[in-house]
Amino acid sequence: RCENLVEVYFQLQQQVMAASTELGPELLPRLLERFNEVLSSLVKSSFLVEKQPPQVLKTQTKFQASVRFLLGPQLLKAAPKPYMVRADMVTEKQARELELSNYSNTLSESTGEILHNTVALETNPTSGNCCANFKNVLLKKIKRCERKGSESVTEEKCAVLFSTNVTLTPSNVSIHLQVLSLPIVVIVHGNQDNNAKATVLWDNAFSDIDRVPFVVAERVPWDKMCDTLNLKFMAEVQTTKGLLKEHYFFLAQKIFNDHSASPEDFQSRHVSWAQFNKEILPGRGFTFWQWFDGVLDLTKRCLKSYWSDRLIMGFISKQYVCKLLSMQPDGTFLLRFSDSEIGGVTIAYVMRGKDGSSQVENIQPFSAKDLSIRSLGDRIRDLGQLRNLYPNIPKDQAFGSHYNSEWGGPG
Repeated sequence: RCENLVEVYFQLQQQVMAASTELGPELLPRLLERFNEVLSSLVKSSFLVEKQPPQVLKTQTKFQASVRFLLGPQLLKAAPKPYMVRADMVTEKQARELELSNYSNTLSESTGEILHNTVALETNPTSGNCCANFKNVLLKKIKRCERKGSESVTEEKCAVLFSTNVTLTPSNVSIHLQVLSLPIVVIVHGNQDNNAKATVLWDNAFSDIDRVPFVVAERVPWDKMCDTLNLKFMAEVQTTKGLLKEHYFFLAQKIFNDHSASPEDFQSRHVSWAQFNKEILPGRGFTFWQWFDGVLDLTKRCLKSYWSDRLIMGFISKQYVCKLLSMQPDGTFLLRFSDSEIGGVTIAYVMRGKDGSSQVENIQPFSAKDLSIRSLGDRIRDLGQLRNLYPNIPKDQAFGSHYNSEWGGPG
C-alpha cells in the first residue's frame, strides 16, 4: 500500500537525520535530495483519475469526472485549507510533451474552454478517500489543431489534464501533481458520435499500456479485431451470448471484400483502421464500423432477448442464406441483419412454386422505429407464410414467449 511506503520513507528519513553527523556534510544533502525525489515519484503516482470523463464528449454538454489522491488522507491532514484541482483540455501533442517530460512541465495553454473546472481536493469523512469531484463540468468550446492529410475531426484525440500543487507535511515539500484522462474525442454535433466511437474503440482495444500519447497501431491482426467486436457486442447489448465462428467469417468477408478466402485464410490477415472506419464498403454508402454500430444499436434497443435466445442468425450473407434455405420445406425462415442498410433486421424464407421449385424471399428490413411500433415477435406471428425457424422449429414454439398476448389473429 502507498501509505505503508510513505511510513517507511519517513522512518528512513528520520534515521538519516539522526545519523547526520556520521554521514558528513557531503553525503547528507545528496541523501536528502534523493529522498525527496523518491517521495515526489511516489506521491505523483498516487494521483489518479477515479472516474473518467466521457471518451466521446460533446461541446455544450455537462459531464462528470473525479480524481483521487491515494496519499491525501495521510499527507494533507494538516493542510490549512483544501487544495484546488484544475481540469484543462489538452491536445495529443501537449499530452505527449507532458508524458515525455515525466509530468515535470506545466501546461502553458488549454486547448478548450471548460466551465466549472476547479474543484477542492477533500477527504470524505465516511470513506476516508481524498477526492476532487467534478460534477457540473462543461466543455464550452474546443480549439481544433492542424490535422494530418485525410484525418477527420472525429479522429482527433485529446484529454483532460487534472492538476494541483500540494505541500506535504511534515517535510514541507511542494509537489505539482498532474494526471491525464483516457483519450477523448470532442464532437460538436450528434451525427459525429458514430465515427468518434470508432476512434475510441480502436484506441482502447489496440493501444499499448506504456505508449506515448496517443499512439496506436494502424493495422491489427484480424483475430484481435474479432475479440474486440465480440466484447463490444456483448457489452453494448448486455448479453452473455457472443459472436460465433460463422459470424466472424461473414464479418471478415465484409471488411476485406473477399468472398473467395476460407475462414483459415482470414486468421492470418491484418485489418487496417481505414478498412474499419474510413473506406466506404463496396456498393454502399457507409463504412464497416458504421454498419456494425447500426446492428449494435438495433439489437440493444429491440432485439436483445431474441439474440440471447439464439433466434437470430444475424451476421450471415444473402448467398449463404440461399444455400441454407434452398433445400428446406416451404415456410422455413431465418433472421439476419440487413447487409445493405444500417440498423435493419430482415426475414429470409422459402417459398415453393407449384412445380416444386424453391425460391428464397427476403422481407424488407425492419428498423428500430418499425420494431418500436410492432415487435419482431408479433410481426413474425402476423406473417402466415412463415412456419418453421431454421432448421425445423415451429415458429410458435420458437417465438411464443415473445408474442404480445393481446392479439386477435391476422387481419
